[in-house]
Amino acid sequence: MVKTRGQSRGASAADLDRRDLLASFLGASGAVLLEGCQSRERDIGLPPGELVGPSVALGHRIRDGLRLSFPERELQATQVVIVGGGIAGLAAARRLHQEGIEDFVLLELEPEAGGTSRSGQSDIVAYPWGAHYVPAPTREFPALVQLFDEVGVFEGTDAVGDPVVAEEFRCRHPEERLYYKGIWYEGLYLASGASVDDHRQMTRFRAEMDRWVAWRDGRGRRAFAVPVAAGSDDPVVRALDAITMAQWLDQRGFDSPRLRWWVDYACRDDYGLRLEQTSAWAGIYYYCARIPEVGAAARPFVTWPEGNGRLVHHLYSGVRSQCLLGAAVTEVTPRQVEGKAVVDVLGVKAESQQLFGYRAERVIFAAPQFLSRYLIRDYRDNTPRHVTEFSYGAWAVANLTLSEIPQSEGFPLAWDNVLYESPSLGYVATSYQRGLDYGPALITYYYPLCDDDPRAARQRLLQLDREEWAEIALADLGRAHTGIRESAQRVDVMRWGHAMIQPRPGFVWGKARQLASQPFRGVHFGHSDLSGIALFEEAFFHGTRAAEEVLAALRGRVDSIL
Repeated sequence: MVKTRGQSRGASAADLDRRDLLASFLGASGAVLLEGCQSRERDIGLPPGELVGPSVALGHRIRDGLRLSFPERELQATQVVIVGGGIAGLAAARRLHQEGIEDFVLLELEPEAGGTSRSGQSDIVAYPWGAHYVPAPTREFPALVQLFDEVGVFEGTDAVGDPVVAEEFRCRHPEERLYYKGIWYEGLYLASGASVDDHRQMTRFRAEMDRWVAWRDGRGRRAFAVPVAAGSDDPVVRALDAITMAQWLDQRGFDSPRLRWWVDYACRDDYGLRLEQTSAWAGIYYYCARIPEVGAAARPFVTWPEGNGRLVHHLYSGVRSQCLLGAAVTEVTPRQVEGKAVVDVLGVKAESQQLFGYRAERVIFAAPQFLSRYLIRDYRDNTPRHVTEFSYGAWAVANLTLSEIPQSEGFPLAWDNVLYESPSLGYVATSYQRGLDYGPALITYYYPLCDDDPRAARQRLLQLDREEWAEIALADLGRAHTGIRESAQRVDVMRWGHAMIQPRPGFVWGKARQLASQPFRGVHFGHSDLSGIALFEEAFFHGTRAAEEVLAALRGRVDSIL
């Protein structure tokens, strides 16, 4: 473990530990960072901070077989139980509420709703703990347009009827910059020093993306759309899922290191995967899904300092009275009682250890699919094969409170700040989005663990504590911002063991996600992982879809009585 401020350790042991840590998580250049540090800077140690959820210990107890006994006579009757309070669960609750269904309860393990869209609050500004933007929806996704309109994001519509995002909710300009060998450059493609062939390959790559933007199947559907369900399932499109993005580039002679880095960054950013691990379908989706036609600009990013936490707060406020936070579900059991199909849901309140139980007509399982094998009794006894095919990435997120805005050489501070020679994604200048250009600042650092084995990635993530992740973040950012360690007043860390579904080759158009979307004995599934990509839009879509299934089932019961 690295030392914190005020602690004293033998210098050689501390340096050795730090060198190994940085080399392991920042590559060969990470160890070099240590050599370039002044001893005075190393002696500063680490600022204070916290290791913030999620509730790993209780989650692992459930995984390892935590079983509860609850008297059947004390089960509380309700129409619907929603398991999971991320965006999908909140979207499902919203849809039930819109249709006048109030007899439901949403159960969330964590003390806060929102999942990876959660946010925090500092004395300077609110900040994200995960997802930090959503591209503006189009008129083709009316339910999401309505949600954003409720939050006050829009200021009218454009010539084709798509909503226009108010300037205050767009990413502040400049949006992006890239750090390379001591200098910051505008944008995320390293154009400085690029060869004639680099530029030719970039032009040809953009032409390939334009071809897919223009492509339509026999039914007029786009190859890639938001949500994924609105896109084409044509065999030509599905074939892209059979190979990696690296193979797709190889087949077309794209060997420019700068182009491949740029595409690799996109895969790491949205999927937590490298080029060699990402389905070519997902890699191309990143560039094409949100561009309406060739030559048109991509939809603008909608963001707040707290990221998607703003949307979480809005969704949660509408169904607060039906939400039970800090409630760990341990068992979901479909059964027949007196000739009627019901679903029993048992659990424990994390803080008080008080048991609870519900008997529902329907359950919306809005948690990640991998949890179904531990929570649904039938799946626990005989796990369906499709459940085992869902793979999730591990991420670390650190929020750094600084005494001043980081100083830079070259292009000025942007909203998104990326380090070319780092395995991390760099940082979002959170306080910059709020318009704070002077004085204390807050930045949000993202590090995806892209191991070939997702389990090994989770183990690497969780074996490090707050101090070690803080050390990695400060050392990594220190290469671009001299003195950031001295400026750091606080470093808080979140570890996401199952942060997002991974679109590895064969998964998006394989059978697993289609099978997982089908209801099972009164349990309806709704989560972003059912799309194969972890986006706010997909979570909102699947939560709403699952709620529609439940509404149809409830209406069918009522109609039969009438």
